[in-house]
Amino acid sequence: MLVMKDPRLVHHRLSRRVFLSELGSKTLAVTILGTAVFACSSSDEVSVPTTSSIEPPRPTLEWHRVNLNFVSAYVLLRGREAAIVDTGTPGSESALAGALTDLGVSWADVNHVVLTHFHPDHAGSIGAVLQSAGDATAYAGEADIAAIQSPQPLVAVNDGDDVFGLQVIATPGHTAGHISVLDTDTGLLVAGDALTYNGGQVGGSIPQFSADIAQADVSVQKLSGLQFDTALFGHGDPLEGGADQAVAALAATL
Repeated sequence: MLVMKDPRLVHHRLSRRVFLSELGSKTLAVTILGTAVFACSSSDEVSVPTTSSIEPPRPTLEWHRVNLNFVSAYVLLRGREAAIVDTGTPGSESALAGALTDLGVSWADVNHVVLTHFHPDHAGSIGAVLQSAGDATAYAGEADIAAIQSPQPLVAVNDGDDVFGLQVIATPGHTAGHISVLDTDTGLLVAGDALTYNGGQVGGSIPQFSADIAQADVSVQKLSGLQFDTALFGHGDPLEGGADQAVAALAATL
């Protein structure tokens, strides 16, 4: 058996005689342009990982709240690529632009806009945002898209879809097409109005503003089965630390 060191660390030259001699043996290792190529007999199986098949690690997700008084939007960053979750009430684009500037990025870095639902306090600035972020793709739950006035078509997303490395969670009830998004790498949930946070207490969808409160409670139960450490809400301050346990406690009361 011929054992070789990493071909990236060892450089050697095979003579024609040695090459032909080794060609008749069971295993031949040849270094060509820094790539290991293995020729094996039919009785041998060799599995060699290649560096080209290894994907680089995904940049860690950072989140930043844009507080618009009674409602919040969020800017999410992976490196310099940005996503905006919810656009706030009409006229909120200047606050979003200021947040991008504070973070050292611009509208040109915004490639994704996610709307948790169609209500105007969450989707009211979608037109201005998409006009500013000209290369961005916008997404919403399929059942809500018809109610959203957008200058460009929205991409319908459903439960389990991936946007910007975020898992889409269908959480209907507040509206028929309400969605939340989850970053499993960092344990971050952006809940939209599927959950609220007021006075240190996590609550469910507000009944008087919900299309189907029974279905909204089912969505709370669904979220309680997920793992996340931080939850971001459409209404209320972020909850950092033990957020999934707080949602599980709420679900137990429904």
